[in-house]
Amino acid sequence: MSIPATFKAYRISEENRRVVARFEQLTLEDLSPGEVVIRVSHSGINYKDALAATGAGRILRRFPLVGGIDLAGFVESTTDARYAAGDPVLVTGCGMSETIDGGYSEIARVPGDAVIPMPRGLDALGAMTLGTAGFTAALAIHRMEQNGQVPAMGPIAVTGATGGVGSCAIDLLAGRGYEVVAVTGKAQHAPYLRELGATRVLLRQDIDYGSKPLEAERWAGAIDNVGGDMLTWLTRTVGFRGNIASIGLAASAKLETTVMPFILRGVNLLGINSSATPRELRCVVWRRIETDLVPRHLDRIRSRVIPFDDLPGAFAALLEGGVVGRTVVAIH
Repeated sequence: MSIPATFKAYRISEENRRVVARFEQLTLEDLSPGEVVIRVSHSGINYKDALAATGAGRILRRFPLVGGIDLAGFVESTTDARYAAGDPVLVTGCGMSETIDGGYSEIARVPGDAVIPMPRGLDALGAMTLGTAGFTAALAIHRMEQNGQVPAMGPIAVTGATGGVGSCAIDLLAGRGYEVVAVTGKAQHAPYLRELGATRVLLRQDIDYGSKPLEAERWAGAIDNVGGDMLTWLTRTVGFRGNIASIGLAASAKLETTVMPFILRGVNLLGINSSATPRELRCVVWRRIETDLVPRHLDRIRSRVIPFDDLPGAFAALLEGGVVGRTVVAIH
């Protein structure tokens, strides 16, 4: 297939100091430069996408840009010898919808280093069910295991458990043999979390955060999507040489703790930035997703697939915390 003269894209602009997002007809020349042109079949909706498209968060570093930090599809044309026309590929992060045009477009153009060959066992729909959320969860586990985390150490707490990262983390951890405790404020979704592999569900409203620099050890490690008091509590309750992967700040960007967990228990606080992950590490993590971090419940994690035209109306529910799992956008 040839590249159409114009194609539909969901573009974010700034007008009179307000963020405005809408569908527009673009040409290839309107897109950021890059070596690989991709016919996009699927994308996804992340919290970051909702912040960018609604202006609720300052995500874009320049305007206008096509939104969407994820995409999957087929190479249409390329000047990068690593790829050929027709290759199935995916891209997550790498500056999309921050400094370069993103995946909410029928046609995308991206740097060759951002492109990942489609992992074995995944198609575009499966890849975007994972998307940045799944990659981030896998990166967190990889970093934790690089730092000595093993299932025999004990349970891993996953906060923000019903979200995209939390859902994927539970699935991947359980598949690796970890005991997983899902921490959530949504009691009605406990059956869903157990289906993904959580052995226990801890309701956020039942937690006594305590006030001591060190509380009783409860976890061998944690993946935290919440921040604030939750992350502070995790630093106090993770045991000796445990790893905490800090991913999100759904509750707060604040962290009020002491050095005691780090110097007395040897707790490790690992910052996870999936967008700026170097290509070599990015490839390692995606290879693990096709080997020993294989997702087991993508059909369950994928809560819905929406047509491209429905994208503008899908952001509010995510910002309001009303979405469980992952929403995939069918572009073509």
